[in-house]
Amino acid sequence: MDKDLARLKEILAEVDDLSRASALLEWDQQAYAPRGSAEARGQQMGSLNKIGHERFTSPETGKLLETLKKIAKDWDPDSDDARLIQVTAKRHERAVKVPSAMVVEKAEITSLAAQAWQEARAKSNFPHFQPHLEKVLEWTQRYAELFAPQDHPYDALLDEYEPGMKTAEVQAIFDNVRPKQVELIKAIAAKPAIEESMLHQHFPEKAQWDFGVEVVTAFGFDWERGRQDKVTHPFMTNLGYGDQRITTRVYEDFYNAHIFGTMHEAGHALYEQGIPKKLARMPLYNGASLSVHESQSRLWENLVGRSKPFWSYFYPKLQKVFPEQLGKVKEEAFYKAINRVAPSFIRVEADEATYNLHILLRLGLEIDLLEGKVAVKELPSVWNERFNAYLGTTPPDDAKGVLQDVHWSYALMGYFPTYALGNLVSAQLWEVIRRELPDLEQQIAKGEFGALLAWLREKLHRHGAKFEPQEIVQKITGSKIDGAAYIRYLQKKFGEIYAL
Repeated sequence: MDKDLARLKEILAEVDDLSRASALLEWDQQAYAPRGSAEARGQQMGSLNKIGHERFTSPETGKLLETLKKIAKDWDPDSDDARLIQVTAKRHERAVKVPSAMVVEKAEITSLAAQAWQEARAKSNFPHFQPHLEKVLEWTQRYAELFAPQDHPYDALLDEYEPGMKTAEVQAIFDNVRPKQVELIKAIAAKPAIEESMLHQHFPEKAQWDFGVEVVTAFGFDWERGRQDKVTHPFMTNLGYGDQRITTRVYEDFYNAHIFGTMHEAGHALYEQGIPKKLARMPLYNGASLSVHESQSRLWENLVGRSKPFWSYFYPKLQKVFPEQLGKVKEEAFYKAINRVAPSFIRVEADEATYNLHILLRLGLEIDLLEGKVAVKELPSVWNERFNAYLGTTPPDDAKGVLQDVHWSYALMGYFPTYALGNLVSAQLWEVIRRELPDLEQQIAKGEFGALLAWLREKLHRHGAKFEPQEIVQKITGSKIDGAAYIRYLQKKFGEIYAL
């Protein structure tokens, strides 16, 4: 048994190395690579991904897993090795259904699509991106078919990011949350609008950047094991133990985008930096799921970063950085401005009350695209129609509409629901944290985040991907993912801000 387990770990380490190398190429493509590199970069990533896929799905790997699955029945079911076998076996079961040629094809078409998306977004020119997205969608439809029969074709995509969850399960969660959010938004809309002009001034890029670095350093981001770079659409990538990279963007005429984007991506990185080295180079060296991952970024961005205690400490510092812009703006006015509820075109800049509506829009579109009910060429008009139905306004152009997110260019359909689920999980965790750390607000008001990070490390981060999302959420909070805590959080916070 020891020999078989050691051999499996050796193979998995090699596969992980190949995956992280491919991720490094993808990071470079978005951060630094010249525009002309897309085709070659796609071929390089395709080769790495093919080698890793074939290694992972080889007869040797399959035989080792079959042998170890039988033996693991007698192990502690929550031990690292037992969970490694369980998680790896499930991933192997999925992976063997995917031909290597499709793995290569995906890398090549998405590399070109990502480049085309950047160009299309810069010029708000959807037709430039359309043929690339059509190829991505056709690949995605073929990919989903590999896992038939299933309750819904979207299940195959969702399971990639939310292991064990079904489309119907997610829709049921959202169906319960949506009317309550809509009711809250309507109540807010009946109140006077909050003044936010102070956020739309000239904020020099370097000053914004430096302040963001100060904030995430205080959170606990380890710069010896991470870095930050500027990109079109922010993301975080884990390139292996000791290398968690965050990216951000800066608008000099709008303050929110950079600071909250930086907090968000740092939240992702803090999760990855909290996974122990003993799980490195294995399938367990990841977050439990993307919704659990998103709970960490949204927790630091919103429940911490948009809170009163946070700004009672950091706002005086921000005023010193931008004395002309904010020196005469009261802390309460600034706090209300950064939490202003109003329909916005860009998802990542949406307020907490309307954010989930952006996700529900995309979920419906992805399902309709997959089922062939909406054609790619129809997306701009369908997007605008549904956006108006959900948020009561219409994007002025495609850059602020259908082209705003990079995800579809990378064939990441099935990904968007995780953002809304992450909001729900963050609030569930927050209620437990506040019970177990009763002086949390006082600590945050002093700029102290060590106890919060330590709690997250102990309860969540150290487990990596050992547990599926519903399992780990229930272990920590006592219930599976639901929206009750999130609705309570929104009602309390915005009830106070808008005097509801």
